[in-house]
Parts: sequence; structure tokens; C-alpha cells
Amino acid sequence: MMQDAPHKLYYGFTLTFWRLCGCNLLFFASFNMMIPELPGYLRSMGGEEYVGLIIALFTVTALISRPFSGKWADNIGRVPVIIIGALVSAFCGFLYIFTTTVFAFLTLRLIHGFSTGFTPTGTSAYVADLVTNTKRGAAMGLLSLAGSVGMAMGPIFGSWLVMDFGYDTLFLWSGLSGLAAVAWMAGMRETLAHKKKFKLNMFRVRFHEFYEPQVFAPALVLFLAVLSFGTMLTLIPFRCEVLGLENKGVFFTVFTVASVFVRFSAGKISDNIGREKVLVVSTSLVALSMIVLGTAQSIPILLLGSAIFGLGSGINSPTVMAWAVDLSVDKHIGRAMATVYMALELGIGGGALLSGTLFGISHDLFTPIFLGCSFFCLLALAYLIARINKKGQLS
Repeated sequence: MMQDAPHKLYYGFTLTFWRLCGCNLLFFASFNMMIPELPGYLRSMGGEEYVGLIIALFTVTALISRPFSGKWADNIGRVPVIIIGALVSAFCGFLYIFTTTVFAFLTLRLIHGFSTGFTPTGTSAYVADLVTNTKRGAAMGLLSLAGSVGMAMGPIFGSWLVMDFGYDTLFLWSGLSGLAAVAWMAGMRETLAHKKKFKLNMFRVRFHEFYEPQVFAPALVLFLAVLSFGTMLTLIPFRCEVLGLENKGVFFTVFTVASVFVRFSAGKISDNIGREKVLVVSTSLVALSMIVLGTAQSIPILLLGSAIFGLGSGINSPTVMAWAVDLSVDKHIGRAMATVYMALELGIGGGALLSGTLFGISHDLFTPIFLGCSFFCLLALAYLIARINKKGQLS
């Protein structure tokens, strides 16, 4: 078993931090490798009208589980919360092999969402414990970078598995990746100073225990921005088919590779010039990408939109998370992270459900749907500029 060295630094961070990044990579690869192929899998079972629920159901349970993951992370520890999510991802990955009906598939999507309700909350709280605020943006950038690598490797690997070996092999590898994330966490030290024993009353969560008002601003900005993400996940696989991009994972890989190049630097820059100023840039890029994706009539333009979207998302994610930690109280970091992630799930799920429903009514609504997403990004941009003006940081 790998032993942690709490004080020794490797490229500016401890071995514990780098191991956490490894877990993040494996976890995100586990469920992201399926995303490009799930619409086709559902259609093969006769459930094309339910495509909008693929992402929406996943995010519903992720949202429901956030209050519990935040409370548990602040009480029983960060590590158990991380492992619970990874185990759910592994378990569900294997179970997809046995789903043969639309109802069973959608039920499993609902259960699978619990995984992202737990692991990201735990890893974000863990990082907040490990690093000082002067390196927080950089650390969050690296953590999300590791997740992005998993997101980049997963879809293209998953599409290749389906093309050459079939869906069952894809689901098998998804489960194995989740188990690898659990194994990677073996022996990790707990960073929560005052742990409590798990009690049944921890299943009872009051409103003030899962909503942290201090992080309303980053949560709102994230919600408005990720409506685009839910829409992209739901509708882009269809667009890839229309334009002749057989391996849909290529689109998602371009998006995630683009985000890889900016995540770490964006976090470092936000440590120096401020979170809101950096988010002005990222939100503008996401708005632009929605216009490009919504009007793309060729594969090169579609991939250009993917790259712009990746740049915007890559800057946005670590900056929002660092901003949320800046605003939160130390003893409620888990709660703060859960609040921000709930905004994330609401945005992704809402975008997926709304776009899937509208697209089901008429495929001609594809472009208006993406332009609508751009409008919501512009609302977030206006909110950020208003905050900066109020602080007197922008002339």
C-alpha cells in the first residue's frame, strides 16, 4: 500500500494531493466513457423519446444526495464520502450489462447519479483541508484537470469499445474504472479534524444543513453556465450523427483536452487577480461556444465549438470552486461544496431535460435551444460585471 508523506512536496503539492487527483481521474472516466453512447443504447431498446432523461435522471439523484454528502463530509469524514460515490459508480457500471428494458435503464440512471453526488463533494472538501488559500485556485485547477483527463480519455475509449466490442464491454470497463478509484483511495489519511460516528439521524438533513448562503454568488454563476453543459451532453450525440462524426467520443475529447490546457493556469490566475474577473472571461467563452455549436454545419466547425466550450468550462470550474471555498466557513466547507454542486446538478439536469423535451417536439429547435443557452450565460456575465462594478474593480 502506498504511504502518504504529509510534508514532502512533489511539484508543489503533497503525495496525498496527487493521489486524490488520481482518484478523480479514474472516477470521472468511469461514468463519462458511457455518455456518448447512451443515447444510441436507449434508442436500441425503443426509448428514443426518453433521451432527455439520460442526463436529467442522473442529475436528479446527484442533486438529492448533495445535502447528505455535504453533511457527512463535515461529520464522518471526507474519505468515506469519496469512497461511497466511487463504489456506486462501479456497481452501476456493471449493472448496465443486465439492463434490457427502457424502465430498467432509466431506473439505473437514477441510481447512478448518487455517485457524483458524493465523490466530488468529498474531494473538493479534502483539497480545501490540504492547501492554503494562496494555492487554492491552483489546487482546484489541478484537481479538475485530473477529472478532465478522465473525461477526455473516457468518451473516446468508450466509443471505441462499443464500435469494436459492443455495449457490454463498455459497461464492464466503466465498472472496473470505478473499482480502481476505490482502490486508489486505500490508506488515504482523513483530513477532518473532529470526526463523528455515523448515526441514523445523519439521514435527516434540515435546510440550513445543506444550503450555505455564503456561496450563493458562485452557485448562481455556475447554475447559469452549466445549463449549456446539460444541453450539450443531451443533443450533441445527435448532431455528431447528422454531420457524420462516427466516433462521438472525438467531440468530447476535443472539449476536455481544450479544458486541460487552461484549468491549472486559470486557477493560478484567479489566485492573483480575483475569481470574478476570471469568470467574466470563462462565461463569455461558454456563451460564444453555444452560438458556434448551435449553428455548426460541418465537423470542423462543430469541433471548433467543442474547443471553445472546453476552454470556457476549463476556466470556469476551478475558479468557481476556489471562490466558493474562499467564501465559506472552515467548519462548513462540506456544506458549501454541496451547495455549489447542487447548483451544478440543477443546471445540468435542467438543461438536459428542457433541451431534450424541446428537441423531441421538433428537431428544428436545435439552433434556438443553443442560442437560449448562450442567453443564460450572458445573464451570468451581467451579474459578474455588476458585482465587479460594485466593488469598484472595473472602471
